[in-house]
Amino acid sequence: MKKILMILAVVLFSCNVNAQDKLYLLFEFMHVDNEQQTAYWETEAFWEKIHQERVKNGDIVGWDLWQLQPGGEKQGAQFLTVTVYNDPVKMMSGAGDWNAALKAAYPDMSEEDLNTKFNEAPKTRDLTHRLYLEDIANTDDDFDMPVGTIAAMNMMKVEQGNYGAYEKAENEIFKKDHNEAVKNGNLGSWSLARIMFPYGSDTYASHMTFDMFKDYTQFFNRGNENVTYSEEEVKKMNEGIALRDMKFTYIGTLVKKVR
Repeated sequence: MKKILMILAVVLFSCNVNAQDKLYLLFEFMHVDNEQQTAYWETEAFWEKIHQERVKNGDIVGWDLWQLQPGGEKQGAQFLTVTVYNDPVKMMSGAGDWNAALKAAYPDMSEEDLNTKFNEAPKTRDLTHRLYLEDIANTDDDFDMPVGTIAAMNMMKVEQGNYGAYEKAENEIFKKDHNEAVKNGNLGSWSLARIMFPYGSDTYASHMTFDMFKDYTQFFNRGNENVTYSEEEVKKMNEGIALRDMKFTYIGTLVKKVR
């Protein structure tokens, strides 16, 4: 399970954009002991204000905190943070003026108190692993992913030589079903992301799809779309399914959001 969670990447996650507004997503998974849940929540509340300033400064597009389920201590990670970028260089380098964001978020806090907060943060959680993703396909929708959004995160394993064919099948065939679900009110949005790093034959998954729902009622209504496909589309669908190994699905609930 721990290995599965290391490749999980919910939200995800995250926004519907035009091609010229391609998004890049940094996923950071947190293992939090039961007795540290309250302290961890306070840690993320502290960082939330800093991320608000980073958005204002143009360093990032947004930041999210997701609570993962099942979420037991033996299941690897209980929380996931997603930092949204519009530039892969910014994402990989952690670009931005952190000091300016920190001072703007807490102008009345002393240097000593800020240092104390920073030192306390690692004690509330273990940052178990990071994933870097590129958003590559989305449904046609206006879903703004409010707090409380439920996300089904599906991990797919595709052989490296089949990336193009698989992504084409998802974008041209499977997206038809997802768009119909959005139209019928059974789905908020859908997106496809490619895992940029880590990559290689030994990784657990290469791609993720994200099904976003406004609540669990909508989540359990999914699958009632009655989409009609032509024989050629059915053939392409089966070919697309054959290209992927659907490894695992995990559920996340959006509990904090900065945009």
